[in-house]
Amino acid sequence: MRANLCGALAIGAMMALGAGAQAEPTDIVVRVLSKDAKFIGTSMGGMRITLRDAHTGEVLATGLTQGGTGNTKLLMHKDGGRRAGLADASSAKFSTTLDLKEPRLIEVEAYGPVAQPQAAHRVLSSQWIVPGKHHSGGDGWVLEIPGFAVDILAPPAHVKLKNGGLVDVRANVIMMCGCPIEPAGLWDANKFEVAAIVKRDGEEIARVPMTYAGQTSQFAGSVPVDGKGVYEVIVYAHDAANGNTGLDRTTFLVD
Repeated sequence: MRANLCGALAIGAMMALGAGAQAEPTDIVVRVLSKDAKFIGTSMGGMRITLRDAHTGEVLATGLTQGGTGNTKLLMHKDGGRRAGLADASSAKFSTTLDLKEPRLIEVEAYGPVAQPQAAHRVLSSQWIVPGKHHSGGDGWVLEIPGFAVDILAPPAHVKLKNGGLVDVRANVIMMCGCPIEPAGLWDANKFEVAAIVKRDGEEIARVPMTYAGQTSQFAGSVPVDGKGVYEVIVYAHDAANGNTGLDRTTFLVD
């Protein structure tokens, strides 16, 4: 009888351990903020989100942030304290549910904006996630991605031009969330430095300031063409107030 009792206790202990090892659904919400701006969502192609086990590298979930840029009044104001909420129902997010058997150090990677590959960056963050302890309340898991989405509109890549004179350069510059830039706007064109670095056959020959072109988010300037060769134009946008920087580049040929 004693042997039977010991056996029963052993089986009971094994069953308890087995029950404790069962996976628990654990909700995770990831949002990505454009530095000094709003959430990055569907209008910019979303951010590619990947969740991994930080120790093993196992991919646990992947997908895109979807939704809008969020509530401007919640995001862009001077009085937001450390506990101020940033997200509302319209804010872009990636949601997933992980089945976890034990606490895991989870690493989340965000890459994008997907629709602007020339401006895309990758940011990483990690934290411990305990089974059944959701990470979906409030703003969720928020990452910040720096930069501007700069898109050179002219000249087109690899165009052949004549020697001498000036070439007009035009670029569209927006926040990473797609938010517009204009004089006296919430994102003030007058407070950003936009310029073109001009190289010929790999050597820098000029730096040309670009100014607001009269159309929302567009900047223009003229770069010198003096000599045959392969020209590279790098257009950058920089915010001296916080170091935020983005760029795009193009090339053209001069015979």
